[in-house]
Amino acid sequence: MTSLGGTDLVDWNLAVSTAARIARPGPEVSRDEAREVVAELRRHALAAERHVREFTGMDSGAADTPVLVVDRPGWVRANVAGFREVLLPLTAKMRERRAAMPGGAALTAMGSKVTGIEVGMLLSFLSSRVLGQYETFAPPSPDLPGGDGLVPGAGRLLLVAPNIVHVERELDVHPHDFRLWVCLHEETHRTQFTAVPWLQDHLKSEIQAFLLEADVDPATLLERFRQAAQSMTGRGGEEGREADPGLGIVDLVQTPRQREILDRLTAVMSLLEGHADFVMDGVGPAVVPSVGEIREKFTKRRQTGAGRLDRALRRLLGMDAKLRQYRDGERFVRMVVEDAGMAGLNKVWTSPNTLPTKEEISHPERWLARVRPSGS
Repeated sequence: MTSLGGTDLVDWNLAVSTAARIARPGPEVSRDEAREVVAELRRHALAAERHVREFTGMDSGAADTPVLVVDRPGWVRANVAGFREVLLPLTAKMRERRAAMPGGAALTAMGSKVTGIEVGMLLSFLSSRVLGQYETFAPPSPDLPGGDGLVPGAGRLLLVAPNIVHVERELDVHPHDFRLWVCLHEETHRTQFTAVPWLQDHLKSEIQAFLLEADVDPATLLERFRQAAQSMTGRGGEEGREADPGLGIVDLVQTPRQREILDRLTAVMSLLEGHADFVMDGVGPAVVPSVGEIREKFTKRRQTGAGRLDRALRRLLGMDAKLRQYRDGERFVRMVVEDAGMAGLNKVWTSPNTLPTKEEISHPERWLARVRPSGS
């Protein structure tokens, strides 16, 4: 998925143009309504920062992390830029492997176009489902509104306006309440990374260690990635066979070392997602009058999906695993807060050593026993 001596395993420009071409346009709104939605999301993002800080006791300071309200093509462009940034170490490794591979350049050149189209189809699917996102490893992106002023190493908060409007209409919930509720979740992610200075570098090092453990040649990696992409886009395998419903990106994991790292990543992502869900619902009653109705309807939608194809694609993309992260992580956070209060939970942000393990996410009492001072 990275550059090989100037040639990409995935033609990212083609992926972006493909996604932009086939992405659904989103709900119909007038120009004036669109401007109002964008302005309101910006206001809610600003208000959410204060609400999250007061509820969690986490001080994000004056971190320079912009809020970008984007459409679906904008989300695609932002994520492609982030992918390239975090995958840089793997780029160098794969470049070295290419030098010893007969015909590697020709294979990569041909495959990058095909895979670029397939990845574009994936990005198109995802671009209609993401409501918001804190981009941890975002490079400057001059083609995004305000994206050229990004401070190196800082993240940015993305809010996908058409998707937020689509879901609030689909659920038939109060638009202003729903928009603030979404902003509370995403602002919690921004607070996590801006209030905990070591978290970004820790997560980046874990991801890069995972990638550097990859032990496949470029041709094999390209073929596996194409197979996964074909499965996720609903294309059958050889002789018209249906795609294996169990195949997903995680199936590219090859080594025991990678599985160890993946367990740690799963634990920290469960914490981050569960914490954001806990905060958005905890703040909600004070500032979002209809939070109970929103949570009930949204959880039902999250669990059931929109149809058979949607459920299949969610599984292939690992989105079902993400749903478990929300559930398990929220349970961990809630049980720790019930036992030790918010101050007790905030010990989790002390250092990488105080992050919960995958086992501790399922057994919060074990994490509490480990981090509590002796005799307390």
